[in-house]
Amino acid sequence: MKTVLVTGGAGFIGSHTVVELAESGYKPVIIDDFSNSKRSVIKALERLLGQKVTCYEQNYQDTHRLKEVIAKEGIESIIHFAAFKSVGESAKKPLQYYANNVAGLIELFIFLNSTPINSFVFSSSCTVYGEPDELPVTEESPLKQATSPYAKTKQMGEAIVEDVTNGSEKLRCMSLRYFNPIGAHPSALIGELPLGKPNNLVPFLTQTAAGWHKELTVYGDDYPTPDGSPIRDYIHVVDLAKAHVKALDYLKNKEAGFYDKVNVGTGNGNSVFDVLHTFEKVTGVQLPYKVGSRREGDLMSTYASTKKAHELFGWSNERSLEDALLDAWRWQKTLHR
Repeated sequence: MKTVLVTGGAGFIGSHTVVELAESGYKPVIIDDFSNSKRSVIKALERLLGQKVTCYEQNYQDTHRLKEVIAKEGIESIIHFAAFKSVGESAKKPLQYYANNVAGLIELFIFLNSTPINSFVFSSSCTVYGEPDELPVTEESPLKQATSPYAKTKQMGEAIVEDVTNGSEKLRCMSLRYFNPIGAHPSALIGELPLGKPNNLVPFLTQTAAGWHKELTVYGDDYPTPDGSPIRDYIHVVDLAKAHVKALDYLKNKEAGFYDKVNVGTGNGNSVFDVLHTFEKVTGVQLPYKVGSRREGDLMSTYASTKKAHELFGWSNERSLEDALLDAWRWQKTLHR
């Protein structure tokens, strides 16, 4: 069986990817320090999959313990999710973001030189493009000035992965540029579990609908978009998870030194008001909201061209915005404050 190390595998995207890996014949092995996730996710994964899930509680930068895990489990590939990910928080804590997302990645690659691992999928972000000149964004769109320390760490991370791969005699690597993951597993056993006040739209939206917050804030209605609110490409997290399996399968047949970067989105742009009103339509729940000022680091509009993912490894999204919002709401109703 093909064994994959999933760093940050108890997180939102990581946990859904663990499910898709297991259901595709891989053996996922999680390492997670649970600094931004909950231990209960592991039990939920085991219930969903009907089998034991291997998990080591540790930071991915603990290379001494990591070496033991790789040897014990026979790890062949890595999907690297373990990164801090809040645009707003990164502006307040830039050193923590550079230390974990950039310095940690460098140390990880130095360590990998002494291991048999030859395939690596890097969790990147559409924020590497900055504010795009043209839409949809393609993989050849220029990388503009990053609008947050978080986005800078993803630009730096991609450069590190590409340069290391180009100089390697064994590594095959790919950066997946995520757009905006939302939703939850249709089983409602796993979903997004923000610790504290959510930074992302959909969990704040579902928590507001559940009465956890007085109202939702729409950050800016004065953008030059059709309804004044920012436009994003919202992709169901299960579709995104499936793209990681496709990427790993694709890398198996590549020569050492191969590197590429691929967008993972839907190809559709939806505004914040689109999401809000679609949620109300599909759930029948009315959302109290107010309009606030723009947030530092937020882009005006971005959505993906997904042509490359389809052509390279036959991936395209299968789930709609409505599907994602219904799954997110179903998940929310299982949660307690």
